[in-house]
Amino acid sequence: MREKKNERTELRIGLPKGRMQAKVIELFNDAGIPVSVDEREYRPRVGNGKTQALISKGIAYEAKLLKPQNIVEMLATGSRDIGFAGADWVRELGVDLVELLDTALDPVTIVAAAPEAVAEAYGKCKGNIEVVKKVCGRTPIVASEYEGLAKEWIAKNLPGAAFVRSYGATEVFPPEDADIIIDNCATGTTLRANKLSIIDTLMSSSTRFYASKEAMQDPVKREAADSLILLFRSVLEARRRVMLEVNISAELLDQLVAILPCLRAPTVSPLGKGDAFAVKVAAPRDTLASLIPEIKRRGGTDIVVTQMSQLVP
Repeated sequence: MREKKNERTELRIGLPKGRMQAKVIELFNDAGIPVSVDEREYRPRVGNGKTQALISKGIAYEAKLLKPQNIVEMLATGSRDIGFAGADWVRELGVDLVELLDTALDPVTIVAAAPEAVAEAYGKCKGNIEVVKKVCGRTPIVASEYEGLAKEWIAKNLPGAAFVRSYGATEVFPPEDADIIIDNCATGTTLRANKLSIIDTLMSSSTRFYASKEAMQDPVKREAADSLILLFRSVLEARRRVMLEVNISAELLDQLVAILPCLRAPTVSPLGKGDAFAVKVAAPRDTLASLIPEIKRRGGTDIVVTQMSQLVP
């Protein structure tokens, strides 16, 4: 019952500890929801004020720093309502969560990799473990933190291979302690440094915003999550775009507008006596290198590019 005036609903947030932490907290901060983290504590303060809660429309936000794997598990059990984790761990743990938003932050691929000789043998064997055995001098060993994904891969691609669970630094296992690894890969630099070659790609992953099914059945929590999604999307969209402003004469306006990328339509405002116009668009950042020279060729002047903090379409 939430009919009592002062009764609040607590939305329990799982914030990722480790590699994802800085970018997720930056996302909150850029969305106007400051997160304060004491390096010796695991309960960040979300929002302004003296408490750990941001009270808005009857919602109290309570946060805890957890490993992404634990966030996935706690969302599955319902002890956390919303949280951030990689899609790789959701698949690895086989849980059924509600994906609210793919932030596209910290993109990685989950790959199988091996030393050159093993990689070459695997490429030729087509699932015949005996070919790989000859190169390894033993039953091939696959090491990974992802036990579920690794065993699924072994059953499909190298039946009969052994599995060993790693607890970080999986890339150092070959060649003595493993012959193949299954690990996440962002740039491939670590694999190359350890003389490993990718032999298969299992999936792509990134930081996702998830919710428990139970929480999304609560209208108040669902509304609060929707508000966060809106704010996060506004930040992510603003990072991809810039505000581009340009002045153009009336006779050249149409040919300029024809090349301008925008969300819907440019904002066009008359200048002076109406013989010129100021045109404003939210342009994709990655188009600027070709767009600005073309604007100049079409008669645009006084071009201004401004960074946006949030953009709500």
